[in-house]
Parts: sequence; C-alpha cells; structure tokens
Amino acid sequence: MTDLVPQPVPRQPDRIFAGAGPRPLVDGFQRRITYLRLSVTDRCDLRCAYCMPERMTFLPKKDVLSLEELYQLSSGFIARGVTKIRITGGEPLVRRDIGDLFAMLGRRLGDGLEELTLTTNGTQLAAHADALARAGVARVNVSLDTLDRARFAALTRRDSLAQVLEGIAAARAAGIRVKLNAVALKGVNEDELPDLIAWGHAQGHDVTLIEVMPLGDVEEERLDQYLPLDAVRSRLSRRWTLTDSAHSTGGPSTYVDIAETGGRLGFITPHTSNFCAGCNRLRVTATGQLYPCLGGGEQVDLRSALRSDTPEASLAAALDEALRIKPEKHHFRMQERGAAPALARHMSMTGG
Repeated sequence: MTDLVPQPVPRQPDRIFAGAGPRPLVDGFQRRITYLRLSVTDRCDLRCAYCMPERMTFLPKKDVLSLEELYQLSSGFIARGVTKIRITGGEPLVRRDIGDLFAMLGRRLGDGLEELTLTTNGTQLAAHADALARAGVARVNVSLDTLDRARFAALTRRDSLAQVLEGIAAARAAGIRVKLNAVALKGVNEDELPDLIAWGHAQGHDVTLIEVMPLGDVEEERLDQYLPLDAVRSRLSRRWTLTDSAHSTGGPSTYVDIAETGGRLGFITPHTSNFCAGCNRLRVTATGQLYPCLGGGEQVDLRSALRSDTPEASLAAALDEALRIKPEKHHFRMQERGAAPALARHMSMTGG
C-alpha cells in the first residue's frame, strides 16, 4: 500500500454534470443530500453472523465498477452538492487498488469535498493507515463487537481480533480518529457492552451501538439476535451518568456523554426510534446501483447511465429519479420468529 504510486486523476470525470450547475440534491421531502456512502466491493474477509452466511457468494469482479468509474460517480455527486463521502463495502480495504481511489478522492478535499472517510472491520487497517492519513482521511469507523478473542472468532467465524486491534492502534498512531461501531446482540455481547464502551473511551475513541438490521439471509434467527437499545441505555444509566449530547456527525446516531468515562456514546436505532426524518444520504453499490434508502427496494442504475453515449445527461437524470423515489422512511420490522429478512440483499451488497 505504502509503495503505491497514485495515478494521475482522470480529467474526463471532472466534466460530469458540468452543464448542470450547482443544482443541489433535494428529495421529495425537502431533505438535502450531502452524504454519499460508496461501496467499492461486496467482498469481506470476515463472516459476521448477523451480516452474512459462511458460504457467501460474491459478485464476479467484472461486474464491479472500475477505479475510474468510482471516481467519475464521486465527482458527479460532488458537483451536485455532496460534501462527504464514506467508502464502504463489504470490507473496502480488501480491494487491491483502494489506495489509488483514496489518493484521487483526497485531491478533492477543499474542492467541493469536505470529508473523506471509510467504514472498515479493521483487519487490513494497519497496512493502510499511513496512506489513508496522507490521502486526507481524518477519521474512520471500525466495526468491533467484542474484545474477547473466542467470542470474536465465533461471531465473525475468523480468529482476527489481534489484527483488528493492531489496525485500530495504527490508525491512532497515524493521527486518524477512530469511532468504534458495535452491533448489540442479545445473548452474545450484551453482557460485555459496558466493558467495550469503557475500553473504547479509555483509548480515546467514541463508541456507537447499533441495533441489528434484518438484511439478507444469515442462517440465524434475527429475532434471537435483536437487542433493543432503549433497554441497553436503561441498564447503562444505572451504572453511569448519561447526559444527552447535541453532537452530530450528519448520520443517524443520537449521542450521550458519559461522565465517568469522559467519552461519547452513540445509538443507532432503526427499530426502537426511526431516524429517517433527517436523512441526508444516498448509497451506491460496487456495481453502480443507487439505493435511496438502506431499508427500501427502490434503486436506480448508475452504471448504465455512466456507460451510456450521453453520460452527463444520463447521470443527471438518474440522480433526479433517485431523489424522486427516495422514500420518507424505512419499514424495518423485528416482530415474528422465522420471518424473512426485510430485504433479500445483504448489508455487504448495499454498503454499510
């Protein structure tokens, strides 16, 4: 990674939407879209039990957007007012050419783009941290559901906790702020959540807890995994002093400050408290499918638009269509045992 020599930034992508002017992305509910979550791969080197089955079928590499196409799409979104891009997956750092994409997008910081970041499972982070920092990545989200090695191996089906902790330390050493994301799982890590929060805060990391989302078939009963975060917060408040915080990162989290740890704790609650009223994001998969809502089936094909004879007009029209069909809110339900997932596609396909 550190030996990669970034290629010159293609000039053609900068012309995408050149004739559209500064027309912002505003959906039918008057929410302005300023945040793109861009998946670069559906592949992952872990098999988290709440995310995907062990025998996962991944996309053929030929179906995935090229580095240049990913940059073209990003430039098109920036031209329409997107100021924050989060690179996602799957696990984005398993993609071989990912360093070049970060270098290219990093050159747009201060030129329409205000923040470039990523979500990672941390297994490859130690090898990439310095290059990410050089590209302008100032903070990352690392998924970490447990600090117990045996539990981590059982949950992810891989014995990789040491690599994740090494990656977190490397990011911190490179000057990158780390936020830890933990999926709260009933009967799996709920007893450990206070210790995980305390450890994260002692290391200087914010922590966010997430309710499990019913996306894709994972071979396990979703209802058995679901742990409502209002119950978790109630338990934590008996141990610590929690004070509501006005802090916001533009995402779905609500935050509290914990007096005893000196740190910040976030809650992402797709079930117990719908967070869609302030949604400011769109998601694009590694194949160029735009999903206006993580919990919806609506989609727009950006790859076809990008590869058409009139990419500028086609992409502009595709984005306008995405804004038109973006729903007011998702409709996740976690009520019936044995129920099919809310959507057949896995989180790794859409991008977290």
